[in-house]
Amino acid sequence: MDISNLFSNSMLRLITGIAIGVFVLACVIAGGIPLMLLVMYVAYIGSKEYVDILQKKGFRPFLHLIIVADICFVILTALKRFDLVPVVLTFGTIAAFTLVLWKGRQPYIANVATTVLGFIYGGWLPCFVILLRQLNQDSLGFFCIKMSSGLGFLVLLFFTILTTDVGGYVFGSKFGKHPLAPVVSPKKTIEGSIGGSLLAIFTALLIGWIIHIEWYQALIAGVLITTFAQIGDLSESLIKRDAGVKDSGNSLPGHGGFLDRADSYLFSTPVAYFYFNYFVVSDQLTLDFLTFARKAFHAIGL
Repeated sequence: MDISNLFSNSMLRLITGIAIGVFVLACVIAGGIPLMLLVMYVAYIGSKEYVDILQKKGFRPFLHLIIVADICFVILTALKRFDLVPVVLTFGTIAAFTLVLWKGRQPYIANVATTVLGFIYGGWLPCFVILLRQLNQDSLGFFCIKMSSGLGFLVLLFFTILTTDVGGYVFGSKFGKHPLAPVVSPKKTIEGSIGGSLLAIFTALLIGWIIHIEWYQALIAGVLITTFAQIGDLSESLIKRDAGVKDSGNSLPGHGGFLDRADSYLFSTPVAYFYFNYFVVSDQLTLDFLTFARKAFHAIGL
């Protein structure tokens, strides 16, 4: 292997990673319309990469329907019109069946299923970035740079996932011996996963202290985020492995495609949103559960 070529690829990967990180962080801090447009763009590119991957498997999901659903999801989320989200899901599913009936593309069931999965995976899940950023905000706004709990939680998520990836790479390179998921992702190791998780949890505790949440809340957030970030990463690897492709695309020099960079966020962001919303911002769900448990124990005589 040419050492100079390896160095140039590593530098290209580093430069691209820093540029992406700075740009995404700027949109996260700005919030409002800049963040909405970023999520819409990522959903658009990610959906195109998703369809390209599945076409190599012989499936033919309907890209235009997926993109229309993606845009609807992002706009409705930004405007907090959650009552209309089921409308998009319902008519998107009906449209997927209708298009298969009209086009007559085989395999019928797979084409319907992968189309519906496409606008959930590539469109709905990324919207939780906006939901998390908008916690405790009444409106979208053009810029919402002022510090809010949503911004703090999203920064915690961002750096926890970043350190999960960095820690996984460093610890996996130095100590990795046991494959984590050999069939799906042969290079990932259990040692790398543990190292990345520990570094991510430490990062969550540090940022949690900075944004003034309880240490145990930050600890739980760190565990949840790093766990589901790795599950999201492996899930995207599963799709690529099944289709026989290495990267989701080549739009990001040294990194592959957008899905390759966003996969860790697709599962971890919704989980983080539900945790912060129902257990940190408001403890009503916890109180409801404790009340239910107390009544249940009382009913059985404990």
